Amino acid sequence: MSQQTTYKYPWLNQFMKATGFILVVLYLLNCFTPLRMHYDMIRYFGIEECILNGCPPDSASAQDYLPYGYTGLLIVLSKLGILKSFTIVLVNCIYLFAGLYLIRKIFAASLRPFIFSILVLLNWAVMKFTVHPLSEIQFFFFSTLSLYFFYQHLQQKKFIPLALAFVFAGFAFLTRTIGVALVPALLLGLCWEHKKQLSNIVRKNKVLVLIIALLVAGVFIFSKQLGLNHYTGVRSEQFKGNLTTMDILGWHFKEWTEVILNVPFNRIEMYLGKPTLSIFIILGIIFVGWFVYILLRSNNFPFFIKIYLLAYCAIIFYWPFYDPRFWVPIIPMGTVVMLQTPVELKKITRMVRPPLFFVYTILGIFALAYLTYTSFNKKVFSKTQASGVYRNEYETFFYGKPISDTTTQKNDEFVVHLLQKYN
Repeated sequence: MSQQTTYKYPWLNQFMKATGFILVVLYLLNCFTPLRMHYDMIRYFGIEECILNGCPPDSASAQDYLPYGYTGLLIVLSKLGILKSFTIVLVNCIYLFAGLYLIRKIFAASLRPFIFSILVLLNWAVMKFTVHPLSEIQFFFFSTLSLYFFYQHLQQKKFIPLALAFVFAGFAFLTRTIGVALVPALLLGLCWEHKKQLSNIVRKNKVLVLIIALLVAGVFIFSKQLGLNHYTGVRSEQFKGNLTTMDILGWHFKEWTEVILNVPFNRIEMYLGKPTLSIFIILGIIFVGWFVYILLRSNNFPFFIKIYLLAYCAIIFYWPFYDPRFWVPIIPMGTVVMLQTPVELKKITRMVRPPLFFVYTILGIFALAYLTYTSFNKKVFSKTQASGVYRNEYETFFYGKPISDTTTQKNDEFVVHLLQKYN
């Protein structure tokens, strides 16, 4: 590590280590959470059960367009007889910790590792989707592994790391379609690093060029099986209503504020009311501008990392849906970017960072404490998980019947089935 990763006071280094250890322990404690329901999570399990047990060809699970990468994990765990809530969260934790380690290896010369890790682990979106059976953390791991091996290829000039970079990019794509953002990162990264030798490489590696061409052709040929047909048409479908491009941009700027201030929009809206939306959008524009400026300005980021982050952001800003979880896979890399301080912005950063860091940290501690509390309190968990949408099903699972006074609908039997089978 460089001197930049040390601290003026030795006790501060020990404090950072202890804090990081406590956060890791709290994450692992949340492996004991009940299965956390989410609309897309139910779809993943529906596909898993459809593949393993069969289902009508016209059923929703049989026709679901979700990529099969995360379902593949569920199938493997099921075959091993360990597909349970505990195992799912544990695997997510391993994915997360391993991914953070790889990022620290890539940026070893310019990163304070403990501050970086603590900030990521205290992010409410990261902790929330680590304990959910969803694909964000698996995608983060595979995409980071791809970028790490590409970084190793640039350092070692060997073919095997390059091949592994493309293999894990494929795994990332099979997990989430936005893995396509790795394609320009790796291909343009190669062109950038070997621009002088590019023509010679093409001539001497005709087989490799042919393989890449076949892979690109395969994507188009099997676009239906890969779920691309849905994604390419979904934006036009959304615009058939009253949705506008400005609406979409507003959603995603708002998501950035939620991630960087470390608090969901609805938690603030209940106190500030209608002006909250405008405030979050304006702050989001500032945060995105700051992020892009630092990313392009700093020399600490390899060219292929810059391309990946910009491609990922461009795709999400195009996507006509709202959800802060879209940004979870790049929050760790984004944290690295936001920790950089261009010389010309040092005065601004000295004023902005301390209060922002304080608010972020306090909110993160509260979020992790509350998340852990709900994992071990069945009554509160039933009321709060997914905003209480599945309260009846949770109470039926925990107590044998719905115990709330507001029960107005029947249980979703498939949800109850999942709770009984996988907890």
